[in-house]
Amino acid sequence: MRSRNTLEFIGIWEELHNPNFNSNEFVTFKSQAGLNSLNLTPGLVYEAILNAPVVFKVLRSRNPKSGKGERLYVIKGLTFDGVDVYTKGKILKKEAVEVFYVLISSKKSTDI
Repeated sequence: MRSRNTLEFIGIWEELHNPNFNSNEFVTFKSQAGLNSLNLTPGLVYEAILNAPVVFKVLRSRNPKSGKGERLYVIKGLTFDGVDVYTKGKILKKEAVEVFYVLISSKKSTDI
């Protein structure tokens, strides 16, 4: 099964044609399916950030709380197990020196 849409279709079909279909169990299964963060531990994310050779992409964004523009950095790193991981975050400065990367989100790469 390649996508959450496929699971949606299967769920609807089963509800219509299978009187023994357990829809509560299916909802739990469907909510986990298609999430790239599945089995992605904090340790793997840290490995990928530390092993990243460069910043992959810089995005312009707007902070939802303050409304001010900011830059977000996408880092593509590789874990020791060979898993490509994308992380998105921002680099904070202290006294005009970039001091650390604040992680906002992460996901496994779907590149083939």
